[in-house]
Amino acid sequence: MKKEIVEWIKTIVISVVIALVITTFIRPTLVKGYSMYPTLNEYDYLIINKIPYMMHEPERGDIVVFKSHLKTEDGKEKDLIKRVIGIPEDHIKITGGEVFVNGEKLDERYINGDYTSGEIDIEVPENKIFAMGDNRENSLDSRDERVGPVGIDTVRGKVLVRLYPFNKIGKVR
Repeated sequence: MKKEIVEWIKTIVISVVIALVITTFIRPTLVKGYSMYPTLNEYDYLIINKIPYMMHEPERGDIVVFKSHLKTEDGKEKDLIKRVIGIPEDHIKITGGEVFVNGEKLDERYINGDYTSGEIDIEVPENKIFAMGDNRENSLDSRDERVGPVGIDTVRGKVLVRLYPFNKIGKVR
C-alpha cells in the first residue's frame, strides 16, 4: 500500500512539473477578428512559442502575439496578432499602397489584396518592432497611433502551430 502511494505521488509530481514547463514555454491563443486573413482566420486556435524571444529578438516576417494598450470590453489589455514588418532601426515607408523597408519594396504575397493604406515614413525605435496585419484594410496595427511601434518587451511569443480547424493543423508560415 505504501509503495502504491509513493508511485501516485511521483506520478502527480512529474505531471505538475511537466505542466509547469509546458506553460512556461508555450501558450494557447484564439484568433479574434480578421486582421491576419488570409494567413489566419477568426477562431483559429494557435500555439504560441515563448522560447525564441528568450534567446533573440523578433525577426522580420515573424507572426507574433503582443500585449497592446487597447482594452477589451471587460477592461483588460488586448493581445494582438500581427506580422513583424520592421525591427529596430529599420526605415519603414508606406506610400502609394506599397511597403518599403530600408528602401526595398516588400514582396508581400501573404496579404489580402495588393494595397496597404496609409502614408508612413518612420524609423523603428530601439527596442520596438513595426507590425501589421495581413488583412491591411481591416487591421489595427503599427500604422495607427493607438498601437504604434510595439515594445519588444510586450511580445508574448511567436505563432508556432495552428491546432484548429483540424483541416488546417500545422505550422503557420
